[in-house]
Amino acid sequence: QVQLVESGGGLVQAGGSLRLSCAASGSVDFIDTITWYRQTPGKERELVARLTSNGDTNYGDSVKGRFTISRDSAKPTAYLQMNSLKVEDTGVYYCKFRIGLSAYWGKGTPVTVSP
Repeated sequence: QVQLVESGGGLVQAGGSLRLSCAASGSVDFIDTITWYRQTPGKERELVARLTSNGDTNYGDSVKGRFTISRDSAKPTAYLQMNSLKVEDTGVYYCKFRIGLSAYWGKGTPVTVSP
């Protein structure tokens, strides 16, 4: 089994930055894709950023140019660098690792961006 734990969320003013982390533990083998999602009350969970094993990335339209997804080459940890944060970036951020045929989710870390 694989467990994911997100961290780094919190309260920040608009225009500020946060860096989220997602650390995996357990039987972590080859990670195919790493994806960050966010959930806002009343809305469906939306894709924020994805990183594939060959280094390809894609981002949600609303975060392009402001957020950067990356991973640690030495350990099974992913990051989401969020710059120029906006009030509408507020939500709970989840990471997902796809390993083989399985997908593992963290429990989320809340981000609140104040005006």
